[in-house]
Amino acid sequence: MPSDFDSPYRHGFVRLAAAVPAVRLADPAANAERTIAQLREAADQGAAVVVFPELGLSGYSLDDLAQQDALLDASLAALDAVREATTRLLPLVFVGLPLRLEGQLFNVAVALQGGELLGVVPKRYLPNYREFYEARQYTAGSHAIADTAVVLGREVPFGSDLIFAAASHPQLRVHAEICEDMWVPVPPSTWAALAGATVLVNLSASNVTVGKADYRRLLAESHSARCLAAHVYTSAGAGESTTDLAWDGQAIIAENGTVLAESARFQPDDHLLLADVDLERLVQERSRMTSYNDQVRDLQPQLKAMRRVAFAFRAPVLADTHLRRPVPRYPYVPSNPATLDQRCYEAINIQAHGLIQRIRATAAERVVIGVSGGLDSTLALLVAVEAFDRLGLPRANILAYTMPGFATSSQTLEQAHTLMRALGVSGEEIDIKPSCRQMLADLGHPFAKGEKVYDITFENVQAGERTSHLFRLANRHHAFVLGTGDLSELALGWCTYGVGDHMSHYNVNASVPKTLIQYLIRWFAQGGRHDDATRAVLEAIAGTTISPELVPADADGALQDTEAHVGPYPLQDFTLYYLTRFGFRPSKIAYLAHQAWGDATRGEWPALVPDDRRPAYTLGEIKHWMALFLRRFFAAQFKRSAVPNAPKVGGGGSLSPRGDWRMPSDAVPDAWLRDLDENVPA
Repeated sequence: MPSDFDSPYRHGFVRLAAAVPAVRLADPAANAERTIAQLREAADQGAAVVVFPELGLSGYSLDDLAQQDALLDASLAALDAVREATTRLLPLVFVGLPLRLEGQLFNVAVALQGGELLGVVPKRYLPNYREFYEARQYTAGSHAIADTAVVLGREVPFGSDLIFAAASHPQLRVHAEICEDMWVPVPPSTWAALAGATVLVNLSASNVTVGKADYRRLLAESHSARCLAAHVYTSAGAGESTTDLAWDGQAIIAENGTVLAESARFQPDDHLLLADVDLERLVQERSRMTSYNDQVRDLQPQLKAMRRVAFAFRAPVLADTHLRRPVPRYPYVPSNPATLDQRCYEAINIQAHGLIQRIRATAAERVVIGVSGGLDSTLALLVAVEAFDRLGLPRANILAYTMPGFATSSQTLEQAHTLMRALGVSGEEIDIKPSCRQMLADLGHPFAKGEKVYDITFENVQAGERTSHLFRLANRHHAFVLGTGDLSELALGWCTYGVGDHMSHYNVNASVPKTLIQYLIRWFAQGGRHDDATRAVLEAIAGTTISPELVPADADGALQDTEAHVGPYPLQDFTLYYLTRFGFRPSKIAYLAHQAWGDATRGEWPALVPDDRRPAYTLGEIKHWMALFLRRFFAAQFKRSAVPNAPKVGGGGSLSPRGDWRMPSDAVPDAWLRDLDENVPA
């Protein structure tokens, strides 16, 4: 039996279902049977909310048959059959039917749960143009004169202002609207979202024309993004009349601008679409988006008029706890090749344009950069070349220096020289070992007496000496120092404060994580931007073990390995993203990391990730490295409070105190570590 930790519901997710039955037109009894069967299937798969199409119990394409008493009576009987079926099921259910109230015929969605009718939502806006003639049969919901309705002998709330609120699950707030209501400039669900609804559902019967599916998808994406909400769209499919129209049965589940799942269209039979939406993420986004809450304030009178309808809810026990949504292993690196190409293009341009503006502002036509033959300095050098080419400045004005120390490998030294030659920059080598020995001797360090003591002082003397050389070289050549350190290193405090790689005049990499840097370099190598020699050295650099090369190899010849000290960068970047971008608790991040990294054969990998670099991590490993991340992240805030200028590159944010991140340097990680220790069973 899966543990509670494994359930999506434990971590703020809720499973939504969009059902598309193949209707039997004008046969509500048959449609009720199909509806109940799909409802049971959705319940068996752990859905909390199940949405059926507009007029799904009767069929949409009825024309004047919708006004026939026999059809209306049969539709009510079908509704009662579905209501009875919900008695033994957990989900909140929305079904559509024609309903006569007070002498008016409405196109409605009825909310049911636990054998009860919770409310009736009328279609507010009726299309009566082109192929639509709904005003011939139905009354618009805005014309209703009552805010309650008697249905199946029960008086229930009636109106488009209803929010169905789970009593024991405060983040689950659901609003329903019908088809055209989403196509108007200000859908009714907009008000509901501002009033607290997190799940917006649309029961639709939209007929299909060429290109219309793309527009529906755009509506679902954009509406969920503007409202910071989840959106469920389900539409009529097989069985509707094709006298003059056709139907494709499109279903979409979106969350904050991203489509999580979409059904195949034109299916001949019933089909069900499920996805897990992250309500905690939506609530987080709303709480931090000040303009969203400003509009809540501006519209208080309208929003206070929205009515809440409570319903009982308890999370189902899931047999299959696999999360029904994509969880990218690399949140900074898209797996889709076209998206990755666009992301890399934008990142490089942001970095290059930032540097171009700084060059213009300082009137300095030279930059000084340290080139190690590793990832970060390679990307910074490539960005410098892009900027200088666009400014029409000679590449020789890029003054690149490789500065071997006591542990520099022949491989990275050769890579640095090869890269500088291939790019046509001014490349020189400065041996920092003599000056480092002098400083170590001045400090009375044991290494100066021949002892093999490789402590933090030994390491930082080298890192500081390199930076000191760069600043003095910048003075001498009327240039400024281009920084190379990345976002991941800033998060982990893996940089030498002040007089080391922490400092520069301008840093193009400071909001680019290590995982993205690896793929930006591979993108440069494979994009046809450079000659064969340059591409070859870029591929070699991308595959080199990440190391500061400050400590000599051990007796077995093993070099210093950064990831052995600070953890695998894919995991640490994963934690960094969800911690700083969304504010998730560590136990939830661990859950997501295990979903993404627990099985190397599951899910998509970015195409640029080599097959031999596709690991899996156990929950225990994830927990171990996350604890280390949290300790280092809190301890290193003082370094991030004093970073050089750098352009913000990705939506994941930066850690500059002038940008996305504000944090006291003396905060402690105890609450985060306690959550990790107590709530992750590893």
